[in-house]
Amino acid sequence: MRMLRLLAVAAAATVLAACNSSSGGTSTDPVIGSDYPRSDTDFWNAYVRYSPQEAEKLGIKNLKTTNSENDVAKLTANVQTLLSQGAKGIVMAPQDTAAVAPTLQQLESKKIPVVTIDTRPDTGNVFMVVRADNRAYGEKACQFLGTKLQGKGKVVELMGDVASINGRDRTEAFDECMKKNFPGITVFAEPSKWDGATAANQLQTRLAAHPDIKGIYMQASFALSGTLQVLKQRNLLVAPEDPKHVFIVSNDGIPEELKDIEAGQIDATVSQPADLYAKYGLYYVQQAIAGKKFQPGPTDHDSTIIKVRDGVLEDQLAAPLVTRDGATIAGEKTLKFDDKTLWGNSVS
Repeated sequence: MRMLRLLAVAAAATVLAACNSSSGGTSTDPVIGSDYPRSDTDFWNAYVRYSPQEAEKLGIKNLKTTNSENDVAKLTANVQTLLSQGAKGIVMAPQDTAAVAPTLQQLESKKIPVVTIDTRPDTGNVFMVVRADNRAYGEKACQFLGTKLQGKGKVVELMGDVASINGRDRTEAFDECMKKNFPGITVFAEPSKWDGATAANQLQTRLAAHPDIKGIYMQASFALSGTLQVLKQRNLLVAPEDPKHVFIVSNDGIPEELKDIEAGQIDATVSQPADLYAKYGLYYVQQAIAGKKFQPGPTDHDSTIIKVRDGVLEDQLAAPLVTRDGATIAGEKTLKFDDKTLWGNSVS
């Protein structure tokens, strides 16, 4: 386990403990509840750190937090805890987007507005979904690898979990893009379920059977450490200029990914905006409590609100592809790894 992750976990635990303590608000300030989905990845640790900072900027005085630790049963219980603390609105990021339906129904019956972060529920109504276009994640990864491999070769896709809308969106978009645009590339899709150890074992097995694999798509940074370790063991962790180099594209934009892009160990990532997830999740629930309504269309923060279905709007935040040189891929300009606008470069 890398030192960055150890420090991040400790920092997240400190922030979480602080947030669960008295926030100093008065009885007239509405209580806002926020359930953190997990604290076992660098991305979600960053989200945990950003949340109280953004709450303070928005003037939120009574923020109550819980952590469901990737467990929908714990999320259900945490919602009851937040309601007992007087929450008038709740921010959550359900990792199982189907199983959360009964909880959403209960909150709707109590007229408690809900904003979901990063994931969109399969059924049920929420005030707003705050996420990036996850189909674009898969498409950008496909275009990057297809371009680097010149439309030929073999690629391993280390998938998320199809119980999550994010896993489904990234997988479907990547696979469809490959079939349409790069039919000469063979894709080995591995159901890694956001688990790093599982992904490493799957990659090891595929490389043993197909040592000529030249590309890897990690659907999130959960697979980063294990992937690099497997490639190092097989003497494949070499510079991009080396013919043995295996091209890697990830999704998240954590500081470690940006450093690895600079070092030439991975080649690209899609920067998922942890800071903006924290900011706009709290913003929208604050606006919901105040009775404000939103409509589909462009926003004032470089995103677009779309109508997913009746009762569900989604603010699709920008998520750029990040590369070593800031080159243009498939007609789209990428950001260089050291771009100061990337949240991963602002985390100390």
